[in-house]
Amino acid sequence: MRAFSWCIVVCLFVSWVTLGCVDPIEQTLAGTVDVIVVDGTLTNRAEPQRILLNRSRADPISGRFGVLPITQATVEILVDSAQVISCLESVEGIYRLPSDFKGRVGHAYQLRFTLPDGTRYASSTQIMPDVPPIERLSVVFNATSLPPGLYSSGFRAGYDVLLSTRDPATQRNYYRWDWRLTEKQHWCKSCYKSVYLDSLQEQYLQNGQLVTTRKAVEACVESTVNVLDRDYYNDYTCRTPCWEIISNSTINLFDDQLTNGGFLMNRTVGQVPLLTRQPALLEVRQLSLTRDAYQFYQRLQQQTQNTGGLADTPPSAPVGNLHNMANREEIVVGFFTASAVATTRLWLDKRDATRLPYGSYDESGQIVKFEDELFYSLIRRVPVLGASATPFTPGALPRLVTAPCLAGTNRTPIKPEGWRD
Repeated sequence: MRAFSWCIVVCLFVSWVTLGCVDPIEQTLAGTVDVIVVDGTLTNRAEPQRILLNRSRADPISGRFGVLPITQATVEILVDSAQVISCLESVEGIYRLPSDFKGRVGHAYQLRFTLPDGTRYASSTQIMPDVPPIERLSVVFNATSLPPGLYSSGFRAGYDVLLSTRDPATQRNYYRWDWRLTEKQHWCKSCYKSVYLDSLQEQYLQNGQLVTTRKAVEACVESTVNVLDRDYYNDYTCRTPCWEIISNSTINLFDDQLTNGGFLMNRTVGQVPLLTRQPALLEVRQLSLTRDAYQFYQRLQQQTQNTGGLADTPPSAPVGNLHNMANREEIVVGFFTASAVATTRLWLDKRDATRLPYGSYDESGQIVKFEDELFYSLIRRVPVLGASATPFTPGALPRLVTAPCLAGTNRTPIKPEGWRD
């Protein structure tokens, strides 16, 4: 979903740039853009099901776009026009369905939500289509797998992901493929011009006795050291095992119109970057799409991945299948759909790589420590271990401060299925 939301923002930004290069009046219009962006795909798997609501808004002075989460909305899913499933806001702008909910092939789903001001929105009804299993999955190392310009220093090494599946002959099928790369993460917190405090020692009197307790803090706090430095970070290692999740940022689609009922063999469904030397777990997801969902993602793909030429059609924000129930003229960006999912996992030992990973050396050519490669790949700086804390026990050694691995869209403290120790 993060990839989809990013594509939407890119579309809006490119639309603004295109308008700004044409006419001063249109440039003024671009600065007033204020649209709701919706991202939601229900699946038939036992996994977190969530709806993302954001507002993409252009600053009235600079015209620059910003994305704000929509909070305190009432969000619900209508199943088969009868059952109503309520969603709870877990993080700002992210609304989760009950943990035991998963979609079912052949059933109909509709998204409805109401903003705090009472404005109501609804999607078209989506019937979840079935999806065939992935029959074979393989990866091939390719020193020039990635498109030019995606990573700095001309880096392009990665793995081409090849998939084979048997397309059903009884119906028209539309597919989308996503991948997730899971890597072990060694660093869990970075504090800018501050230090991480895990806990404080507190003392108080109870029944005439001095009681000492430890109070959890778990936050970056202002540092009294080097306060005049313009920029510096303190980084902290993970307290428990932790895994980073890297997802695809491009859209990969297929319409079986010309191959209906055939065997789809060795289709390239992803290019996975070689980020570190450590082994990693790759999961590939094959999703079924409804016809209108396919057409929406196709437009989004064209506007985010095929722009840049003078002959290109000027891009615009892709309007999906959601509408304001009282005002059909309001533009709502995004799409709500229901997709069955087939998955396969592969363990990447990376022994076949003939190039150094993206995170193995810094901009000056110096080798990065093995456990720091993923951090450097994602942040593009070498981590700086935060100072040890004062011990709570007199005479004890200084405490090494660590940070918890917090579950999120791109990180998990739960050992992934298929991970090899």
